[in-house]
Amino acid sequence: MRVLVLVLVLVAGLTACSGGPDEPAVTFDQELHDELVAMLEEDQQERTGEGGLDDTGRTERLKEIVAEHGWPTISLVGEDGEDAAWAIAQHSDLDPEFQEQALDLIRAAVEEGEASPGNLAYLTDRVAAGKGEPQTYGTQIGCTPAGPEPAPIRDEATVDERRAEVGLPPLANYLAELEEVCAATP
Repeated sequence: MRVLVLVLVLVAGLTACSGGPDEPAVTFDQELHDELVAMLEEDQQERTGEGGLDDTGRTERLKEIVAEHGWPTISLVGEDGEDAAWAIAQHSDLDPEFQEQALDLIRAAVEEGEASPGNLAYLTDRVAAGKGEPQTYGTQIGCTPAGPEPAPIRDEATVDERRAEVGLPPLANYLAELEEVCAATP
């Protein structure tokens, strides 16, 4: 079953953000932002058939960035930069250990208001699906001849409540959006 990911890239006009009273201010890093956004653009071009996939190269570079800066937060790289870092981690399936590390870092960043709760939901599900475990938010969808089909979902009766908590639309709406994507998938 082919897993599809919808990536929404948001533009943020952040230039700096003050830390708490005991934390230094985090300065927006335009160069890092631009690198992450370019990495995502390359990722998306490859996924639409323009060349072979180089997820390993992007994963290795993101690991270097994380080692140097920690998770690329909204204050550091803007919303679109954080989204780009998340998408690269999301596509790091060949390095599940790094995906789990990224999941922990994103979780902490979300608690600080420095990463997208929706991104956390997608990576939570991706890691679970990679382990063969049920997903929590129903974000990992495969295309079948019958249309979009979610990987198994834990407590599916309450999935829409969990999706709403992280700003995702109801599962039925998400599946309806993916009908067209699946119809176009060979």
